[in-house]
Amino acid sequence: MRSSAIYGCLGPSLSAGERDFFRGVQPWGFILFARNIESPDQVRALTQSLRAITGDRHTPILIDQEGGRVARLKPPHWAARPPARDFGTLFAINADAAREATYLNARLIAHDCAELGINVDCLPVLDVPVPGAHDIIGDRAFATDAATVIALGRAQMEGLLDGGVLPVMKHIPGHGRAGADSHLALPRVDAPLSALSASDFVTFRSLSGCPIAMTAHVVYDSIDPQRPCTTSPKVIRHVVRGEIGFDGLLMSDDLSMKALDGPLVARAKAALFAGCDVVLHCNGDMDEMKQVAAEVKALEGAALRRADHALAQLITPAAFDAAAATARLNSLMASA
Repeated sequence: MRSSAIYGCLGPSLSAGERDFFRGVQPWGFILFARNIESPDQVRALTQSLRAITGDRHTPILIDQEGGRVARLKPPHWAARPPARDFGTLFAINADAAREATYLNARLIAHDCAELGINVDCLPVLDVPVPGAHDIIGDRAFATDAATVIALGRAQMEGLLDGGVLPVMKHIPGHGRAGADSHLALPRVDAPLSALSASDFVTFRSLSGCPIAMTAHVVYDSIDPQRPCTTSPKVIRHVVRGEIGFDGLLMSDDLSMKALDGPLVARAKAALFAGCDVVLHCNGDMDEMKQVAAEVKALEGAALRRADHALAQLITPAAFDAAAATARLNSLMASA
């Protein structure tokens, strides 16, 4: 049985200790970062090594390949991709061109990922930034209005899925009002529930068919002033599963981020108890991963159903002319 965890690894290849650990805990998936990436052949070898451990060619291997400042695949081996805000700027000029450009860009990202054995990309960012918020989201969001975010988020999801890569909408139920970077501190949002429902939640509600979602390490005072979404049964039950209506696989954001406190075993327990289906641990620290592994259980019940449903949406991509798509994308973006 696979466990309800996703782990990172330390370098461009697996150590003997990592192989033994992963073989023993059998995680649901893995996630790659810049420290794991040197060249196309090296990444392919790494993804093959990870899947050899699980014995499953569909094992999820995730990446954060957004474009702009959040990109693990970079030149010279991979093309630089624009930040989401560039597509939002185009949308204000020509909505049809922006939707096509967003789709093509996502399809090209999926093409890059699929060639490496990566089958999950942590996109789209569906957060709606507001004035005065921390810029950790900033130009990673398509725009500051929900309608644009929904239109382009849908195009991005379609491009990834058509390329054989699962999208992950983040950061549910919304990180756009956060006044702090949750990598470094715990953000609190004091907006009333009515404002959150009218703006922050609506993007996720409109795209709730996304196969996977990632939680926000954000406290919403009007819902649960004690806990961030990731560890709040109230936020997950009433907002994520309730008002938003998301019934896909819910994964936590990285448990090692400073927004959360306490030992890793407690963080993992709290996230799973709150309603996360799988927990994410990114930094590859073996002692921390062992703490997480001590708490996570086998993926079963509703969580297993959601995981299987997500993976069932993986397809073998149709023939794709990446050069032609790149030329068309460049032409569309030039019009902005």
